[in-house]
Amino acid sequence: MSSSSPASPNDPTKSSAERGKWQAYWVCVGVAALTILDLSKVNVGLPSIEESLDAGPTELQLIVAGYALAFGLALVPAGRLGDIRSRRLMFVIGLSLFTLASLACALAPSIHVLVVSRILQGVAAGIQMPQVLGLIQQLFEPKERGRAFGLFGATIGVSTAFGPTLGGLLIAVGGPTDGWRLLFWMNIPLGLIALAFAIRLLPHGQRRDSAGTQLDPVGILLLGIAVFSLMLPFLLTTGGPDDDPRRWFWIIAFVVATGAFILWERRYLAAGKSPVLHFGLFRRGSYRNGILLATAYFGAIPAIFLLTTLYLQQGLHIEPVFAGMVSIPFALASAVSAYISGRLVDRHGRKLVVLGLVIVIAGFGLVLLLGVITPPEFTLGAMAAGMFVAGVGGGMVVAPNQTLTLAEVPVTQGGVAGSMAQVGQRVGTAMGVAIATSTFYATLYNERGGELAVYHDGFRNGFLVALALISLALLVGLLDLRARRSRRRATAPRPA
Repeated sequence: MSSSSPASPNDPTKSSAERGKWQAYWVCVGVAALTILDLSKVNVGLPSIEESLDAGPTELQLIVAGYALAFGLALVPAGRLGDIRSRRLMFVIGLSLFTLASLACALAPSIHVLVVSRILQGVAAGIQMPQVLGLIQQLFEPKERGRAFGLFGATIGVSTAFGPTLGGLLIAVGGPTDGWRLLFWMNIPLGLIALAFAIRLLPHGQRRDSAGTQLDPVGILLLGIAVFSLMLPFLLTTGGPDDDPRRWFWIIAFVVATGAFILWERRYLAAGKSPVLHFGLFRRGSYRNGILLATAYFGAIPAIFLLTTLYLQQGLHIEPVFAGMVSIPFALASAVSAYISGRLVDRHGRKLVVLGLVIVIAGFGLVLLLGVITPPEFTLGAMAAGMFVAGVGGGMVVAPNQTLTLAEVPVTQGGVAGSMAQVGQRVGTAMGVAIATSTFYATLYNERGGELAVYHDGFRNGFLVALALISLALLVGLLDLRARRSRRRATAPRPA
């Protein structure tokens, strides 16, 4: 049941209901920001974890990749459960587990305990995120969602870009040996405060899927196998000489599991039951194209941030806290741009996203050019200027695209629809980071010459991969814009 039902202008409860709706919204967005922070801030703590717990490359990879993989696997079943049972309950469960898993990470006596706790933290994040998207759909009427998703995009953009800086500051405060524990300790008070507000403010009732309330465990299992098989070989790709080529055999499992999932879901729907994923959603151009665009875009952005910090730290020997600060202009610019774009998306639609992608490509092109040609003492500031330009465009992409992607999705399917969009983003991130960073490291392994020149080449080659992914997102946006114009012309009344 939507919290934004119509009310008389003289209704004394109207302002109270409006206030309650936005209070619930900010609880959701705050928890989403906390979840997204853990995708980026922990990367900075890996050297500290390696020193403190005597971790090897495999364990360090699992700390990062395990979180992302568990996040992606939990999204769809959690979104489905929220749609057919209670988004509020699933939100509380996910937030409670996230807080407990953060405590286990902070207290971890060994690397093995930390890895397991980190994977549980990813599961908890995957439980929370689809409830956030479903609740935003539930709380706001379609005409209000542009503003809501604009603020959501601004908050998430700031969280993503500030993650490395925050991580570097906490490491500096806690020291090189145990400073990494502060990365997890900070989640505990924030999680408890958010839990108290969630229990008090989130709505109890909701409309449920009229097609039924079956969970479809077979469909969930097949989809999980497909997602796992697709992400795993990319997560195991480092670009080093020890990469095992047999990891690509997992793609066969992905193809088989995907085919079995599609066949099962069609049979399940034909039997009159409610499947995990309604394939009719993908017949909606706005939803299908929005997911494809976001998958390509989120394949590029985390890769760009990671490549930039690697280049600055390893190539130019800049301290982690300062290397992380290069993304602050992107965060600030994207936050303002996302807020403004959220108010404009209803008027300008996909054109806004396309323009944003053009600006993003121009901005990151500047980051690449200035990062390579400027003297090392000026590189940090020069790259930050390019990041600001890219941030202006980035704010015009994420929030408006989220609004357009879910615009035609029924509220009863909001959780699972949002989950599939998030799965696309997580898969895109896994692929983009793997391809871009492996290109970066492969260049370092294979080239000979001066150290800085080699890092220049590695940064350039990896960055070009990320720019190609953003260009792919732009192509999807242009095709979607063309399709929308064709539909408008086809449905426009003909002159007498």
